[in-house]
Amino acid sequence: MTDMAIVDIAGRRVWDSRGRPTVEVTVSLACGVAGRAIAPAGASTGSGEAVDLRDGGDSFGGYDVRRALAAVNDEIDPALAGFDADNQDAVDAALIALDGTPNKSRLGGNATVATSMAVAHAAAAAEGVSLWCRLGGLRAHTLPLPEIQIFGGGAHAGRRVDVQDFMVIANGAGDYEESLDWTARVYLAAGKLMAAQDRLQGVADEGGFWPVFENNEDALDMLVRSIEAAGLIPGDEVSISLDIAASEFGEGGQYRLGLENRSLDSDGLSAMLTGWVDRYPIISIEDPLGEDDEAGLIKFTTAVGDRIQIIGDDYLVTNAGRVRNGIAKGACNSVLVKPNQAGTLTEARAAFDAAMAGGWGAVVSARSGETEDTTIVHLAVGWGAPQLKVGSFARSERMAKWNEGLRVADEIGVHASLPPKDAFPWKI
Repeated sequence: MTDMAIVDIAGRRVWDSRGRPTVEVTVSLACGVAGRAIAPAGASTGSGEAVDLRDGGDSFGGYDVRRALAAVNDEIDPALAGFDADNQDAVDAALIALDGTPNKSRLGGNATVATSMAVAHAAAAAEGVSLWCRLGGLRAHTLPLPEIQIFGGGAHAGRRVDVQDFMVIANGAGDYEESLDWTARVYLAAGKLMAAQDRLQGVADEGGFWPVFENNEDALDMLVRSIEAAGLIPGDEVSISLDIAASEFGEGGQYRLGLENRSLDSDGLSAMLTGWVDRYPIISIEDPLGEDDEAGLIKFTTAVGDRIQIIGDDYLVTNAGRVRNGIAKGACNSVLVKPNQAGTLTEARAAFDAAMAGGWGAVVSARSGETEDTTIVHLAVGWGAPQLKVGSFARSERMAKWNEGLRVADEIGVHASLPPKDAFPWKI
């Protein structure tokens, strides 16, 4: 038995940012160190992503995770005993084989991803380094450019607005710290402007402001005003990013905008979004059309993909095969990487690598149901991802990740930098 051999895997029920149970896993190695990770959970989910195994029934509204915990303690623990933590591919392959389903529905993607991430942390601890350093080594010197929510909508905010995330990207910032400084100024300015107009109704799942707007475009106007009120230049220093999450309000190429009480077909929604790109400093749009509207995604990417980033989330679900298909068909130009969509780090990394090989962008992302776990920050740095999407600039489960980025930057030292401008699909 080597020092890196897994000797114990233990699951624990903990709580996420929505007050729902989730799975924490601790992996102990023969050398005496351990790694720990917690599975996040999404609200807006793609049909092809790994299943978040829940108990159903009356306990905690059906969201309890006793079955997933049993999978960790009764099946995963003995199955991985003796595996070396420094062989992530072998560990994850064993998890995939043990589950035996295409979507982790037997063991639960929450059980497998928490285990996979905990193994990675244990291996890093055994080497005495941070996870980002173990993953990236000396080449890991870039910090991902933050993508941060200011207004929440869609499934994250009671559908007060149809668009799920109105975000900002400090594309003109000189370094990671400055990007957070600028975002903090925009977030503060937005809150003051919203409060002055009696439009502020609390915060959404990811910490963004829960707004009252007459229509979706009002949010874009307010974002531009907020950037200007923060003393920054829209487009040059801080730009707008949107997550439309169109699958949440559309099916079969037909889309219903509840806030505006109107319906659009695929071409109509594309025309509306293209108009926004023409009029506002938008540099990135995620899920502009539904996951079942591949033809619409191709048309939209053909129309504006030479100017902005078009991210596939529900359409790609962190799946390497789907990414390669999207590249071949020109359906997006960037992938959202959510480890729990795939169910293991190896599968998530394969989707990331497929995007990079195809000349796409990549955004490592958190979920709306989060915890203090900061694994995704280390993945973004270690893998060299150009961007990181965590949520807003509020709530501890979000700030834990932004703050971890600051610590990583300090560990990297004087060579820490943001990715070069040509790492991003947008053209401004």
